Amino acid sequence: MQASATLSKNLQSVLVDLIDLHVQGKQAHWSIVGKNFRDLHLQLDEIVLAVRVFSDELAERMRALEALPDGRSATVAKNSHLPAFPEGEVDTADAVDLITERLDATVDNIRAVHDQVDEEDPTTADLFHAFIEKLEQFSWMVSAENRTPRKSASSKAAKKS
Repeated sequence: MQASATLSKNLQSVLVDLIDLHVQGKQAHWSIVGKNFRDLHLQLDEIVLAVRVFSDELAERMRALEALPDGRSATVAKNSHLPAFPEGEVDTADAVDLITERLDATVDNIRAVHDQVDEEDPTTADLFHAFIEKLEQFSWMVSAENRTPRKSASSKAAKKS
């Protein structure tokens, strides 16, 4: 099978976001300071490793479909849907929000192109499902660092008694 121009464009769009997420995750890894530094530092490496694998899987899938992946830094910088990561040291609490935002932006783009991809190539859509599942799990796990527990109905009732 040879990818159409639309399929190639959609896969390239996801590829640049995955590459940018990898690079920004590493930048965060190097620049964070503050509470829970070690845990977030290690968690960022886990995210970076997974996203690097995802980008490689996608680029190789593109080649199997006779599409040409473009992971050059200028291409990534020009076409990424992710906001730029701030320079300098970043507090861990801020980094949690920044990384969560970038994970979610990557998922949003995959979802935006998913139906068109699925129409032409369900196999690649299956890859996207796996990417989404893991990226959403990372988003949940990272964002939990800054969340406070919601009050359950039973804890509210206990306070009233």
